[in-house]
Amino acid sequence: MLTKTKKQRIIKETRVHETDTGSPEVQISIISKRIDELAKHLKKNLKDNHSRRGLLQLVADRQSHLKYLQKKDIKRYQAVLKKLDLKR
Repeated sequence: MLTKTKKQRIIKETRVHETDTGSPEVQISIISKRIDELAKHLKKNLKDNHSRRGLLQLVADRQSHLKYLQKKDIKRYQAVLKKLDLKR
């Protein structure tokens, strides 16, 4: 589970300006961290289909955020992909 301190650290690392908490970069990085944690959980708990469904929803949500960022600003999109080591 993503705790408050972990989330604040992620926001601090990826924010665009000092008061930024909702930019696409921040949202994508938070979703990516949640995906990583859920993937670890699902490796241990193979039959947890409810969490698997949540994981698929998170992946789709991240994909839509990435598509939005790609459409709005390609340089920021490429920077996010490089920073988070995402393939696309």
